[in-house]
Amino acid sequence: MKTLEDFNFKNKKALVRVDFNVPLDDEFNVTDTNRIEAAKPTIMKILEDGGSAVLMSHLGRPKGQRNQDMSLKHICKAVSDIIGVEVKFVEDCIGEKAVQAVQELKDGEVLLLENLRFHAEEEEGDKAFAQALSELGDIYVNDAFGTAHRAHASTTIIAQYFPQSKCFGYLLAKEIEAIEKVMRTGEKPVTAILGGAKVSSKITIIENILDKVDHLIIGGGMTYTFIKAMGGEVGDSICEDDKMDLALEIMEQAKKKGVSIHLPVDVLAADSFSNDAHTKIVSVKHIPNGWQGLDAGPETIKMFGKVILASKTILWNGPVGVFEMENFAKGTIAIGNYIDEATRNGAFSLVGGGDSVAAVKQFGFEDKVSYVSTGGGAMLESLEGKTLPGIAAILEA
Repeated sequence: MKTLEDFNFKNKKALVRVDFNVPLDDEFNVTDTNRIEAAKPTIMKILEDGGSAVLMSHLGRPKGQRNQDMSLKHICKAVSDIIGVEVKFVEDCIGEKAVQAVQELKDGEVLLLENLRFHAEEEEGDKAFAQALSELGDIYVNDAFGTAHRAHASTTIIAQYFPQSKCFGYLLAKEIEAIEKVMRTGEKPVTAILGGAKVSSKITIIENILDKVDHLIIGGGMTYTFIKAMGGEVGDSICEDDKMDLALEIMEQAKKKGVSIHLPVDVLAADSFSNDAHTKIVSVKHIPNGWQGLDAGPETIKMFGKVILASKTILWNGPVGVFEMENFAKGTIAIGNYIDEATRNGAFSLVGGGDSVAAVKQFGFEDKVSYVSTGGGAMLESLEGKTLPGIAAILEA
């Protein structure tokens, strides 16, 4: 696996695929700079070697149209502020203007190209477009995990034009290592905590990780499909009736593989889907009609905590309650606290997948776990055991 450490960028122009698909407010200010900060170490290594960096990214979904609301010029100042170097901007990513801007770029300088998706050929994975991009650098660096599952021109196709001079940036290398630790090299016992609303959205992940984990904690809305399949009464809780056979099958598979499945024993139930609803703690198997489970109960939290604290490798994908509502966030916060404690005691913890990442950020656990993945879809496809085209393209000689 070639990384930045395998190259010296002195007098070289590095063409770096970053993921600067960041949120903007009505005044075009960047409201969350995490993705830019995550790319900084890669950019700095190139500059400190004595090279220059040509950055390419997409922003939003302009669908091949030039939409000035999605121009990367809006983020130039934020990128300059974060990396501490004034970032130049060119209003196209291929063609004469782009070529000239790259030719004028001096060592130690940074150039940001215009939104790749202003060209439909980017998402189409067009070869001629990828080749035109490839002419803007000497070494290709992919540091965009968030788009590694897409076979787009700038993330996958372009790599073939750099047979010997392509590598992973620090961020993408870290993502690959974190997933490897959970899926292949992690110290046992390995525990996966899967939450979220639906079994159907997690089924491929569950099937793929059963060979790799010792414990599987199931929480959130998925719980009720399992409980109902086992003969429990779930009231008005979210439930996929057509997935109940699948839930029983998963439990059977887990048993055969020696994996312990941990389901909630009690829940915080509510008489409506609202933060102001009446609530009560009930057995997960006996939720009354007119009531729905919206968070893990106290006995469940204690039980999950014991499993987490005894673990050496932890994957967290999905909250265990409707954490967006304050009254139903306790379970998810408790899981975060247990993972924090396990991590301080030497466990490796990886958080990935949109909602759990949102929860970790909201409740201040970002610096208390080993690694928070930056790529939602890419992370999920990795956990499903799929080979991501953006990663495969760098690994191919």
